[in-house]
Amino acid sequence: MEKHFKLIKFAVIALVIAIGLSTFGCSTLTRIDVGHIGVKVKLAGSDRGVQDMQLKTGWVFYNPLAEQVIEFPVSVQNIVLSASRHEGGSDKDKGQDHGVDESITFSSIEGVNANADVGFSFHIDPQQAPHLYARFRQNDMRELAYGYMRNVLRESFSEVASKMPIQEIYGVGKSKMIAEVTTKCGANLGRDGIIIDQLTINGALRLPQNVADSINNAMAATQNAIQSENKVRQVKAEADQTVTTATGAAEAARQKATGEADALIIKTKAEAETRLVQAKSQAEANRILNSSLTPQVIQYKYADTWDGKLPIYSGGGATPMLNITR
Repeated sequence: MEKHFKLIKFAVIALVIAIGLSTFGCSTLTRIDVGHIGVKVKLAGSDRGVQDMQLKTGWVFYNPLAEQVIEFPVSVQNIVLSASRHEGGSDKDKGQDHGVDESITFSSIEGVNANADVGFSFHIDPQQAPHLYARFRQNDMRELAYGYMRNVLRESFSEVASKMPIQEIYGVGKSKMIAEVTTKCGANLGRDGIIIDQLTINGALRLPQNVADSINNAMAATQNAIQSENKVRQVKAEADQTVTTATGAAEAARQKATGEADALIIKTKAEAETRLVQAKSQAEANRILNSSLTPQVIQYKYADTWDGKLPIYSGGGATPMLNITR
């Protein structure tokens, strides 16, 4: 009987130990999902506190009596800081209408207030996750975004905008302001391992109505002036084109006339030179002929062409044969 009792006692103890080990084993194993990292926090001992080494995706063993594992999302987070109670907001993801205006207000160099809905995206540097948790004791990145990060954004907007006129902020200088704010926020948040991926102003800036009207009127006047200037340039260009066309036609006519005159001069000169050559040739021929006409040659030519009949004159009788002597 006693032996049987010892066996039962041993079985109960073994069962308790097995159950305890099973429970302890399950509680010391946790899984870090994809897109997250883990941070181990020591709850007791001389090295208690946040550990520097981040835990990668997968199964992680830890001692629940002395340690805690905190998960951090390292994927890109998209945030909208809006004046609308139905857009953005830290409670939006929970489907709640908290009615909080989370938009950003800043002032220009003239002191004019401007309000904007700001959107930004960011992610956490995994290497800096332990430092981030040690500083803020917060692993909900959206809560951190609507709190601490929003304050950094607001201060950056105020600092950059305070050096710019409102008309520049409202117009072509808005992109410059966003770029400078992005750089400034990146430097401030980067120290905590928060990387700004993109920063935008959603929609138009909200200004006091009188300021908006003044700016719009000034822009309209500027546009009208630009249109008038462009019209003047167009008319001037058309006039210049007309003058250029007329000048080109006149130049072409002048060149044509010059060419025709030059051609006529060349032709006249050539004809004159031809006639001169002919005259010289004829004179030379005459000179040669004259030099060769001796009295004997003339007498011979006369005799060679005579038909044997003497010319008859009214005075009667025949003209005697000429006797030409040198």
